[in-house]
Amino acid sequence: MFIHNKRLQYTVRVSETNPVLASMLLEQFGGPDGELAAAMRYFTQGLGEDDPGRKDMLLDIATEELSHLEVIGSIVAMLNKGVKGALAEKTMEEAELFMQMNAGGDSHTQSLLYGGGPSLTNSSGVPWTAAYVDSRGDPTCDLRSNIAAESRAKIVYERLINITDDPGVKEALGFLMTREVAHQKSFEKALYSIKENFPAGKLPGVAAYANLYVNTSQGEGDAQGPWNTGDQWERIDDIEANLPVDGGDGQASVGLTDAEKEAAALMLTRLQSDPNAEPITGADLGAGPGAGKVANGDFGGAQDIHEAGDIAAAKTE
Repeated sequence: MFIHNKRLQYTVRVSETNPVLASMLLEQFGGPDGELAAAMRYFTQGLGEDDPGRKDMLLDIATEELSHLEVIGSIVAMLNKGVKGALAEKTMEEAELFMQMNAGGDSHTQSLLYGGGPSLTNSSGVPWTAAYVDSRGDPTCDLRSNIAAESRAKIVYERLINITDDPGVKEALGFLMTREVAHQKSFEKALYSIKENFPAGKLPGVAAYANLYVNTSQGEGDAQGPWNTGDQWERIDDIEANLPVDGGDGQASVGLTDAEKEAAALMLTRLQSDPNAEPITGADLGAGPGAGKVANGDFGGAQDIHEAGDIAAAKTE
């Protein structure tokens, strides 16, 4: 059960209206790293959590994320307040009102479709989706995802702070950004409070492959570091000589019943390509300048495009 307190968690002070900034701030309202996505991610995790400590933490943070949604939504509403009233009451001339609505970003959509209120979209107008909630129901997996989500949100808040000179908006965004840092610390403590937290899940990795580093991108720019060299790693540089890694023949195979074998053979016979065929295709019949070499030989690939054009013109005379 929820009881709403009408006071915001952080006071919103907007110096002047700015529909463009409002549009940008929607990224943290209905975007993939926004407050609604965070609240829904932690609520669903908390409701499914069996550990009492993690459950309490997740529900605490989920509820606080809703308060952050209220803060960012209030900022958006205040930034849109000028154009909202002007559009509703038509207190400006058409051209002036049109220019204010189309100041930039997705500001015209916010004014026309949502009346200046915060919409559950990102800064480009893309609707919020539950696909942003990437929980998997395993705490060692989900807590790592939560840490990454808080980190991403912190970076987005930094970028939003950098595009406004409104001191009140900067302060509020700074508060929200800092809470992302605090939540990340809580999630990290919860993760490392689980004695065996890596790798995620119960099944161990296959020992033969757990320490391999496969250098599959080779050439200029190759680099070495603790991520691919040292006692922890068995590095493979000669890819061809070490394939397949399981010692098999590297081919795909499947066990088929007699009926399945017969059907597969019939299909292969019907659909096999004839390597000796010289078919004339639509590309050959319709070839013009720039087509390259084609079956009828009219336009050689080495011909200059102007020469090919002269030949084509001669044919029509």
